[in-house]
Amino acid sequence: MSSCHISFIRPLSCTLWLPLLLCEHSFFVCHKSYGILQMFFLTIVSVSYAQSLLGIPETRLTTLENGLRVASEETGQATCTVGLWLNCGSRYESERTNGASFFLEHMAFKGTKKFPQSALEQEVESMGAHLSAYTSRERTAFYMKILAKDLAKAVELLSEVVQNNILSDSDLECQRGVLLRELDEVEGNLQEVCLDLLHATAYQGTPLSQSALGPSHNVRTLTRQDLVDFMNTHYKAPRMVLAAAGGVHHNELVSLATKHFGSLSSEYEGDAVPVLLPCRFTGSEIRMRDDALPQAHVAIAVEGAGANNPDIIPLMVGNAIIGSCDITCNGEKNLSSRMARISMTEKLCHSYQAFHTTYSDTGLLGIYFVTDKHHIDDMMLLVLDTWMNLCTTVTESDVERAKNALKASFVGQLDGTTPVCEDIGRHVLDYGQRITLAEWNAQIDVSIEMVRDVCSKYIYDKCPAVAGVGPIEQLPDYNRVRSGMYWLRF
Repeated sequence: MSSCHISFIRPLSCTLWLPLLLCEHSFFVCHKSYGILQMFFLTIVSVSYAQSLLGIPETRLTTLENGLRVASEETGQATCTVGLWLNCGSRYESERTNGASFFLEHMAFKGTKKFPQSALEQEVESMGAHLSAYTSRERTAFYMKILAKDLAKAVELLSEVVQNNILSDSDLECQRGVLLRELDEVEGNLQEVCLDLLHATAYQGTPLSQSALGPSHNVRTLTRQDLVDFMNTHYKAPRMVLAAAGGVHHNELVSLATKHFGSLSSEYEGDAVPVLLPCRFTGSEIRMRDDALPQAHVAIAVEGAGANNPDIIPLMVGNAIIGSCDITCNGEKNLSSRMARISMTEKLCHSYQAFHTTYSDTGLLGIYFVTDKHHIDDMMLLVLDTWMNLCTTVTESDVERAKNALKASFVGQLDGTTPVCEDIGRHVLDYGQRITLAEWNAQIDVSIEMVRDVCSKYIYDKCPAVAGVGPIEQLPDYNRVRSGMYWLRF
């Protein structure tokens, strides 16, 4: 994923934790018996959590005549975040145009017909706003964090950025150098390199194998007409969501959307509607050996569930059981995750993390780890053993712990108007509506049998994709890795 932004004075965001802290403090003052205190405290906290889920403001959704969807959550705060989320990314690009979305993201802040670059920056600065954008394989987003009173101006600026970008030849040539330097910087981020290689081998021969940033060759050769054609094809109203969270009024947002985006086209030339082609998963491996690097970066993944697949929840619980860890974690033998406990106690790796990257119809369920060249083999065997335990011998306590961790993660990710706004935009694009925390909470309460069955469905005896970068001479042969994806059970 790439991102760029214009950042000025950022307004302070409000916190929602103070009432809960005051409630807990009052409780401690009123009750002195520890046994009664503990019982009542646990009851109050559990009730407060359930009530907090139900007390989250409703997300309202309206569809304009041209198909553009407007969604918002009103919390009455002094600040808000508003942005556009588009079904547009490297998966929609051809091999020749790979990198067009990333290029357009960078060109977004270089001026429009109404606001030249200097005027655009002055408008953002005068509001004390934060204007940013990012590009991924299936999404492009432009959003602003602002004071609530500046909502109208923010929507106008977003409409200008998306609809009336100048794309001048001089700016294009200037940005080529910027993009090439950014690509060089990304090459130094070995985690990004490793995960891009994982996509390249797992989805070889399909658009999902392409990086969101595109190759340097395309940065040098993409023309203005290529970018204009790409915008005319993909920047259509039905493919967009105008989302907002914080101090916003939904009816006002709908009126602003109608004013600034009502004329946005929803028609395609020659019925050339962009359609996502199925991206097949291929069990395979790719190695980029460089013994000069101090550490090995390795990722292994199987094909996971897509965003709309109900299996995504048990897989998330499974990943929560595995967890993540690095050498700065304290505890070692007292860590709750079995994999964390073994890897830290035996000094097998510097860090590891379980991940599930989801797309509309597929996903990558895997583990990424960083280790020295002497422990690659042991760490890979631990990964395979952890997966097999997840499919066969996971315990009730592991599942309960993972469900609690997952619930806490869902709540923690929505602390602030910007994460909430992004959550709204992604959900409306993926599901056609906002999935509330109460709904997620209900779905997370899966049984141990469901976790075992679903993990077995996606992991057990499946061909994985493997990517390795660095001093990886000790990385096991693919056939050996594949043989670790099942157990001989009698």
